[in-house]
Amino acid sequence: MDRWKGRVALVTGASVGIGAAIAKSLVQHGMKVVGCARNLQQIENLAAECVSSGFSGTLFPYKCDLSIEDEVLSMFSWIKVQHQGIDVCINNAGLALPEPLLSGKTSGWKNMMDVNVISLSVCVREAYQSMKERNIDDGHIININSICGHRAVNNADVHFYAASKYGVTALTEGLRQELREAKTHIRATCISPGFVETEFAYRLFSQNPEKAETFYKSIKCLQADDIANAVVYVLSAPPHVQIGDILMRPVEQLT
Repeated sequence: MDRWKGRVALVTGASVGIGAAIAKSLVQHGMKVVGCARNLQQIENLAAECVSSGFSGTLFPYKCDLSIEDEVLSMFSWIKVQHQGIDVCINNAGLALPEPLLSGKTSGWKNMMDVNVISLSVCVREAYQSMKERNIDDGHIININSICGHRAVNNADVHFYAASKYGVTALTEGLRQELREAKTHIRATCISPGFVETEFAYRLFSQNPEKAETFYKSIKCLQADDIANAVVYVLSAPPHVQIGDILMRPVEQLT
Protein backbone atom coordinates (compact mmCIF):
# COMPACT_ATOMS: atom_id res chain seq x y z
CA MET A 1 0.00 0.00 0.00
CA ASP A 2 3.04 2.30 0.09
CA ARG A 3 2.36 3.69 -3.39
CA TRP A 4 -1.03 4.96 -2.23
CA LYS A 5 0.28 7.06 0.66
CA GLY A 6 -0.75 10.68 0.24
CA ARG A 7 -3.04 9.91 -2.66
CA VAL A 8 -6.78 10.59 -2.77
CA ALA A 9 -9.62 8.09 -2.44
CA LEU A 10 -13.37 8.63 -2.53
CA VAL A 11 -15.51 6.28 -0.43
CA THR A 12 -19.27 6.58 -0.85
CA GLY A 13 -21.61 5.56 1.94
CA ALA A 14 -18.80 6.15 4.44
CA SER A 15 -20.88 6.96 7.51
CA VAL A 16 -21.48 3.42 8.80
CA GLY A 17 -20.79 -0.26 8.23
CA ILE A 18 -18.61 -1.36 5.33
CA GLY A 19 -18.02 2.16 4.03
CA ALA A 20 -16.83 3.43 7.40
CA ALA A 21 -14.51 0.43 7.79
CA ILE A 22 -13.03 0.99 4.32
CA ALA A 23 -12.53 4.72 4.90
CA LYS A 24 -10.84 4.09 8.26
CA SER A 25 -8.54 1.45 6.80
CA LEU A 26 -7.41 3.64 3.91
CA VAL A 27 -6.70 6.54 6.28
CA GLN A 28 -4.70 4.13 8.44
CA HIS A 29 -2.64 3.32 5.33
CA GLY A 30 -1.86 6.99 4.76
CA MET A 31 -4.40 7.99 2.13
CA LYS A 32 -6.41 11.19 1.91
CA VAL A 33 -9.98 9.91 1.97
CA VAL A 34 -13.08 11.85 1.03
CA GLY A 35 -15.91 10.04 2.79
CA CYS A 36 -19.39 10.97 1.65
CA ALA A 37 -22.87 10.19 2.92
CA ARG A 38 -26.06 11.98 3.83
CA ASN A 39 -25.22 11.77 7.54
CA LEU A 40 -22.25 14.10 7.91
CA GLN A 41 -22.03 13.86 11.71
CA GLN A 42 -21.17 10.17 11.67
CA ILE A 43 -18.30 10.73 9.22
CA GLU A 44 -17.06 13.66 11.29
CA ASN A 45 -17.01 11.38 14.33
CA LEU A 46 -15.05 8.80 12.34
CA ALA A 47 -12.60 11.50 11.19
CA ALA A 48 -12.02 12.51 14.81
CA GLU A 49 -11.43 8.86 15.71
CA CYS A 50 -8.82 8.58 12.96
CA VAL A 51 -7.02 11.66 14.31
CA SER A 52 -7.05 10.38 17.90
CA SER A 53 -5.72 7.02 16.69
CA GLY A 54 -2.74 8.79 15.12
CA PHE A 55 -3.36 7.49 11.60
CA SER A 56 -1.03 8.95 8.97
CA GLY A 57 -3.81 9.77 6.49
CA THR A 58 -6.78 12.12 6.74
CA LEU A 59 -10.53 11.65 6.40
CA PHE A 60 -12.42 14.54 4.82
CA PRO A 61 -16.20 14.32 5.50
CA TYR A 62 -18.53 15.44 2.71
CA LYS A 63 -22.32 15.57 2.81
CA CYS A 64 -23.86 14.21 -0.38
CA ASP A 65 -27.12 12.59 -1.46
CA LEU A 66 -25.91 10.26 -4.19
CA SER A 67 -29.39 9.93 -5.69
CA ILE A 68 -29.15 13.59 -6.76
CA GLU A 69 -26.73 13.93 -9.67
CA ASP A 70 -26.09 17.65 -9.12
CA GLU A 71 -24.85 16.90 -5.60
CA VAL A 72 -22.53 14.21 -6.93
CA LEU A 73 -21.12 16.55 -9.59
CA SER A 74 -20.66 19.28 -6.97
CA MET A 75 -18.74 16.84 -4.80
CA PHE A 76 -16.35 15.97 -7.63
CA SER A 77 -15.87 19.69 -8.34
CA TRP A 78 -15.06 20.26 -4.65
CA ILE A 79 -12.58 17.37 -4.70
CA LYS A 80 -10.89 18.88 -7.78
CA VAL A 81 -10.50 22.25 -6.06
CA GLN A 82 -9.38 20.85 -2.70
CA HIS A 83 -7.37 17.80 -3.76
CA GLN A 84 -6.83 18.12 -7.55
CA GLY A 85 -8.81 14.92 -8.15
CA ILE A 86 -9.11 11.30 -7.07
CA ASP A 87 -6.91 8.26 -7.64
CA VAL A 88 -9.16 5.59 -6.10
CA CYS A 89 -12.95 5.42 -6.18
CA ILE A 90 -14.75 3.02 -3.84
CA ASN A 91 -18.44 2.82 -4.77
CA ASN A 92 -19.80 1.39 -1.56
CA ALA A 93 -23.16 3.13 -1.09
CA GLY A 94 -26.10 0.81 -1.63
CA LEU A 95 -29.76 0.52 -0.78
CA ALA A 96 -32.11 -2.43 -0.24
CA LEU A 97 -35.83 -1.97 0.25
CA PRO A 98 -38.37 -4.79 0.82
CA GLU A 99 -40.26 -4.26 -2.45
CA PRO A 100 -41.28 -7.61 -4.03
CA LEU A 101 -41.89 -7.87 -7.75
CA LEU A 102 -45.57 -8.75 -7.33
CA SER A 103 -46.46 -6.09 -4.80
CA GLY A 104 -43.59 -3.61 -4.47
CA LYS A 105 -43.85 0.14 -4.94
CA THR A 106 -42.43 1.63 -8.13
CA SER A 107 -40.92 4.45 -6.06
CA GLY A 108 -38.90 1.91 -4.06
CA TRP A 109 -37.65 0.21 -7.22
CA LYS A 110 -36.59 3.57 -8.69
CA ASN A 111 -34.85 4.52 -5.46
CA MET A 112 -32.79 1.33 -5.51
CA MET A 113 -31.84 1.83 -9.16
CA ASP A 114 -30.91 5.47 -8.53
CA VAL A 115 -28.51 4.59 -5.71
CA ASN A 116 -27.24 1.13 -6.68
CA VAL A 117 -26.85 1.63 -10.43
CA ILE A 118 -27.22 5.23 -11.66
CA SER A 119 -25.25 7.02 -8.93
CA LEU A 120 -22.56 4.34 -9.06
CA SER A 121 -22.26 4.88 -12.82
CA VAL A 122 -22.05 8.66 -12.38
CA CYS A 123 -19.25 8.20 -9.84
CA VAL A 124 -17.44 5.82 -12.19
CA ARG A 125 -17.66 8.31 -15.05
CA GLU A 126 -16.53 11.28 -12.98
CA ALA A 127 -13.73 9.30 -11.31
CA TYR A 128 -12.37 8.19 -14.68
CA GLN A 129 -12.53 11.73 -16.06
CA SER A 130 -10.70 13.00 -12.97
CA MET A 131 -7.94 10.46 -13.51
CA LYS A 132 -7.76 11.01 -17.26
CA GLU A 133 -7.40 14.80 -17.10
CA ARG A 134 -4.45 14.42 -14.68
CA ASN A 135 -2.83 11.59 -16.66
CA ILE A 136 -3.33 9.14 -13.79
CA ASP A 137 -2.72 5.71 -15.34
CA ASP A 138 -2.65 3.55 -12.21
CA GLY A 139 -5.98 4.49 -10.61
CA HIS A 140 -8.49 1.98 -9.32
CA ILE A 141 -12.28 1.85 -9.27
CA ILE A 142 -13.77 -0.67 -6.84
CA ASN A 143 -17.49 -1.43 -6.74
CA ILE A 144 -18.80 -2.99 -3.55
CA ASN A 145 -21.35 -5.40 -4.95
CA SER A 146 -23.15 -8.32 -3.26
CA ILE A 147 -23.45 -12.05 -3.54
CA CYS A 148 -26.99 -11.14 -4.70
CA GLY A 149 -25.33 -9.83 -7.85
CA HIS A 150 -24.44 -13.41 -8.77
CA ARG A 151 -27.50 -15.47 -7.83
CA ALA A 152 -31.15 -14.87 -6.98
CA VAL A 153 -32.14 -15.90 -3.46
CA ASN A 154 -35.52 -17.34 -2.53
CA ASN A 155 -36.64 -14.17 -0.74
CA ALA A 156 -39.16 -11.85 -2.39
CA ASP A 157 -37.95 -8.88 -0.33
CA VAL A 158 -34.59 -8.80 -2.12
CA HIS A 159 -35.44 -9.82 -5.70
CA PHE A 160 -35.38 -6.27 -7.06
CA TYR A 161 -32.30 -5.46 -4.99
CA ALA A 162 -30.64 -8.51 -6.55
CA ALA A 163 -31.53 -7.22 -10.01
CA SER A 164 -29.77 -3.94 -9.26
CA LYS A 165 -26.71 -5.82 -8.02
CA TYR A 166 -26.65 -8.02 -11.13
CA GLY A 167 -26.42 -4.66 -12.87
CA VAL A 168 -23.31 -3.80 -10.85
CA THR A 169 -21.71 -7.09 -11.93
CA ALA A 170 -22.35 -6.25 -15.59
CA LEU A 171 -21.27 -2.63 -15.20
CA THR A 172 -17.96 -3.58 -13.59
CA GLU A 173 -17.05 -5.98 -16.40
CA GLY A 174 -18.19 -3.41 -18.96
CA LEU A 175 -16.00 -0.83 -17.24
CA ARG A 176 -13.01 -3.18 -17.40
CA GLN A 177 -13.53 -3.64 -21.12
CA GLU A 178 -13.90 0.10 -21.77
CA LEU A 179 -10.74 0.83 -19.79
CA ARG A 180 -8.85 -1.68 -21.93
CA GLU A 181 -10.20 -0.08 -25.10
CA ALA A 182 -9.07 3.30 -23.77
CA LYS A 183 -5.51 1.91 -23.50
CA THR A 184 -5.25 2.78 -19.82
CA HIS A 185 -3.92 0.78 -16.88
CA ILE A 186 -6.67 1.99 -14.56
CA ARG A 187 -8.22 -1.10 -13.02
CA ALA A 188 -11.79 -2.08 -12.15
CA THR A 189 -12.75 -4.55 -9.44
CA CYS A 190 -15.94 -5.89 -7.89
CA ILE A 191 -16.15 -7.16 -4.30
CA SER A 192 -19.25 -9.25 -3.64
CA PRO A 193 -19.87 -10.14 0.03
CA GLY A 194 -22.42 -12.53 1.43
CA PHE A 195 -23.88 -11.94 4.90
CA VAL A 196 -22.08 -9.04 6.62
CA GLU A 197 -23.06 -7.98 10.11
CA THR A 198 -23.86 -4.30 9.63
CA GLU A 199 -26.96 -2.12 9.79
CA PHE A 200 -28.04 -3.53 6.39
CA ALA A 201 -30.62 -6.06 7.60
CA TYR A 202 -31.96 -3.66 10.21
CA ARG A 203 -32.69 -1.16 7.45
CA LEU A 204 -34.13 -3.79 5.14
CA PHE A 205 -36.37 -5.17 7.88
CA SER A 206 -36.98 -1.86 9.67
CA GLN A 207 -40.60 -2.84 10.32
CA ASN A 208 -39.48 -6.09 11.93
CA PRO A 209 -36.15 -5.64 13.77
CA GLU A 210 -36.45 -9.07 15.37
CA LYS A 211 -36.18 -10.57 11.89
CA ALA A 212 -32.92 -8.71 11.32
CA GLU A 213 -31.52 -9.87 14.64
CA THR A 214 -32.42 -13.48 13.83
CA PHE A 215 -30.83 -13.03 10.42
CA TYR A 216 -27.47 -12.08 11.93
CA LYS A 217 -27.55 -14.63 14.73
CA SER A 218 -28.24 -17.57 12.41
CA ILE A 219 -24.54 -17.92 11.46
CA LYS A 220 -21.21 -16.25 12.14
CA CYS A 221 -21.37 -13.43 9.59
CA LEU A 222 -18.60 -11.52 7.90
CA GLN A 223 -17.61 -8.25 9.56
CA ALA A 224 -17.17 -4.87 7.88
CA ASP A 225 -13.42 -5.08 8.48
CA ASP A 226 -13.31 -8.26 6.38
CA ILE A 227 -14.50 -6.25 3.38
CA ALA A 228 -12.07 -3.44 4.16
CA ASN A 229 -9.25 -6.01 4.21
CA ALA A 230 -10.36 -7.22 0.78
CA VAL A 231 -10.16 -3.65 -0.53
CA VAL A 232 -6.61 -3.33 0.80
CA TYR A 233 -5.73 -6.65 -0.84
CA VAL A 234 -7.07 -5.42 -4.18
CA LEU A 235 -5.22 -2.11 -3.97
CA SER A 236 -2.01 -3.94 -2.98
CA ALA A 237 -1.99 -6.14 -6.08
CA PRO A 238 0.95 -5.59 -8.48
CA PRO A 239 0.18 -3.22 -11.39
CA HIS A 240 -0.03 -6.07 -13.91
CA VAL A 241 -2.67 -7.97 -11.90
CA GLN A 242 -6.34 -7.35 -12.68
CA ILE A 243 -8.61 -8.68 -9.91
CA GLY A 244 -12.03 -8.81 -11.52
CA ASP A 245 -14.32 -10.02 -8.75
CA ILE A 246 -13.92 -11.24 -5.20
CA LEU A 247 -16.86 -13.35 -4.04
CA MET A 248 -16.70 -13.76 -0.27
CA ARG A 249 -19.16 -15.33 2.15
CA PRO A 250 -19.18 -16.63 5.71
CA VAL A 251 -17.98 -20.23 6.01
CA GLU A 252 -21.37 -21.20 7.41
CA GLN A 253 -23.42 -19.50 4.69
CA LEU A 254 -25.12 -22.14 2.55
CA THR A 255 -26.05 -20.18 -0.59
